[in-house]
Amino acid sequence: MEVKRRIMLGSFVLSSGYYDAYYKKASEARQLLKSTYEKLFEKFDMILSPVAPTSAYKLGENIDDPVKMYMGDIYTVSVNLAGLPAVSIPCGFDESGLPVGLQLIGRAFSELKLINAAREYQFITDWHKKRPGAAVCST
Repeated sequence: MEVKRRIMLGSFVLSSGYYDAYYKKASEARQLLKSTYEKLFEKFDMILSPVAPTSAYKLGENIDDPVKMYMGDIYTVSVNLAGLPAVSIPCGFDESGLPVGLQLIGRAFSELKLINAAREYQFITDWHKKRPGAAVCST
């Protein structure tokens, strides 16, 4: 349902009569995001960020709350809009045993640098080998 909802919303925004009101402004905002990231990458090789503002949801949780689902993407949307590469890797669990992720964001065409950094992180940690408990995964 969530994928269908997002496709419908995108189709609506691009439909006749809404192009100038939404798409043009969104394109301007996208360019602002890109230039802001470009300035950051003048000082930094990559950015470490949370993947989401919360730990993972339990299976089936929040499926009927699209706003909450959209808010879960808040740290990844700007990266996608700016057309930048990023890699998400596990970095722990919350007090309920639900996974937490971090993302490394790089300048355009820095995928190899990001993959190498993620590989090094996984080499010195073992979060990628751990799994949430069965009670966490049940619906």
